[in-house]
Amino acid sequence: METLVNNNSVFIQLAQYEHEQVVFCQDKQAGLKAIIAIHNTVLGPAAGGTRMWAYNNEADALHDVLRLSRGMTFKNAISGLNLGGGKAVIIGDARTQKTETLFRSFGKFVESLNGKYITAEDVGISTADIEYIAMQTQHVAGKPEYMGGSGDPSPVTAYGVYMGMKAAAKKAYGSDSLQGKRILVQGVGHVGSYLVGHLVKENTKVFISDFYEDRAKEVAQKYKVEVIDKESVYDLDVDIYSPCALGATLNDNTLAKLKCSIVAGAANNQLEDEKRHGDMCKERNILYAPDFLINAGGIINVYYEIVGNYSRERVNKHAERIYDYTQNIFATAETDNINTHQAALQLALKRIEEMGRLKMSR
Repeated sequence: METLVNNNSVFIQLAQYEHEQVVFCQDKQAGLKAIIAIHNTVLGPAAGGTRMWAYNNEADALHDVLRLSRGMTFKNAISGLNLGGGKAVIIGDARTQKTETLFRSFGKFVESLNGKYITAEDVGISTADIEYIAMQTQHVAGKPEYMGGSGDPSPVTAYGVYMGMKAAAKKAYGSDSLQGKRILVQGVGHVGSYLVGHLVKENTKVFISDFYEDRAKEVAQKYKVEVIDKESVYDLDVDIYSPCALGATLNDNTLAKLKCSIVAGAANNQLEDEKRHGDMCKERNILYAPDFLINAGGIINVYYEIVGNYSRERVNKHAERIYDYTQNIFATAETDNINTHQAALQLALKRIEEMGRLKMSR
């Protein structure tokens, strides 16, 4: 797989990331600026959440949505879901710029794609926001339970990450027990805070950090864990680093500083450069649990809502299999002498290729 790099040309980026379609959405009256990226629909309609973030500029927003939607293709494929990969970003501050009009306007754009893209929650989006989107489109999941939906997918995402982390501990330490391990959770939003809950129950030593100091303080008080200044995250001596905020935190600078045996977190696109930094993890004996493999709990939760046979028991059983999936990826990486991200990517691409041939043979 070629190294992916940023480029200001929209069409060069689309060709490089191999996207099918990108939709730019603007509604001045609603204050909406959004981008919907459909990466691949071989396995089914493109599915992936909507993120609301105050990007520095529109080029950053485009780059993010292209990487995120591509990651969703591989996440859905490796999890055995009959869904393609897509993602959306809304440019704005999720703390100050949310309105009913904005989300309903966004819902109209989703509806205009006639089911080619199905949206759900991501960073900055709540079930209340999804409720507004659902007023304008049927192509949305993660709806509140009282609307017949599956509710917030964050707890299942956190559970899947926890399963992946335990699988990594089994590989690195010979036991999947996390008791006594020093674990840093970077980002304690919906997913990160639920993950902290799992870790505290297992008597780990948890440290947390977050972009928003008030949120970190709230989680620290709830779980009695220690807050680390966000500028000191990569200098802390821990067993496991768990990035649960934004992507690209594994890069030349941070990998030179990190003092851990395992990286296992919920953030998407943790490797700034998939090949280079995946290899760096391997060279530094840092066991990397591929993000799109272990953070798939949320889309698994949403999937059963989409196909119409939702039950929390079925969802949790599927999410539990992330433990076995992760162990298999570690074994493949070791056998083939490749980094763990490459091993996971190969498996996802193989399923897409096989299902594509099956469709072509009809």
